[in-house]
Amino acid sequence: MPNEIDTIPHPPIVSETQWHEERMNLLAREKELTRLKDRVNAERRRLPMTKVEKNYTFEGSEGEVSLLDLFQGKRQLIVHHFMFGPDWEKGCPGCTGHVDAIGKLDSLADLDTRYVIVSRAPLEKLEAYKKLKGWDWPWYSSGNSDFNFDYDVSFLAGDKDAEYNYAPRGREDDGEGPGMSVFFRLGDDVYHTYSVYARGLESITDSYDFLDLTPYGRQQDFEDSPAGFPQHPTYG
Repeated sequence: MPNEIDTIPHPPIVSETQWHEERMNLLAREKELTRLKDRVNAERRRLPMTKVEKNYTFEGSEGEVSLLDLFQGKRQLIVHHFMFGPDWEKGCPGCTGHVDAIGKLDSLADLDTRYVIVSRAPLEKLEAYKKLKGWDWPWYSSGNSDFNFDYDVSFLAGDKDAEYNYAPRGREDDGEGPGMSVFFRLGDDVYHTYSVYARGLESITDSYDFLDLTPYGRQQDFEDSPAGFPQHPTYG
């Protein structure tokens, strides 16, 4: 019988001393990545924002609501653009896997932030799929507004490339794309602060990564945030 060392793909086998040396080299790179991520997050917190002038309507379990209503009084709103076209019977498998991977997000509410899912499919389809998957996330239909198109996650046949998304130029059919958009509320005025698409969503599966997308960030004192932004002791 062939030896598994010769037949199974595996990392190189080295001495413990060599492993430790190479592990420490990688650790240095991992720390560089962490510091780079902190710097990028700091730049994101300094992005300007633009006022949302259009009146969007959504349908949810509570009936027809506005974009302002989606905040439910919170300061920040994270909208997960879930691929579920009006004619589809089920949601996108990739988006489904993404939502399946999300853990508890209780800390979002504690930090004045709400997370919702938005798709173009009719509410009855969303509710049925939500029940099938056993989810309790708030999910709204944007099928009666331009919201998905304006935020580059829905496309009509023949559309040119969306500026920030990956839609192919001159596509021959209507389509949907994955994304996440962040909004900020000042009084009753809503502002768009950030959107991310495609592979930019890969790592967003816990509260910290969600909060990293928002203007206030994690609101911890290790962060390089503009003066006056709310911050609390890190791990405190």
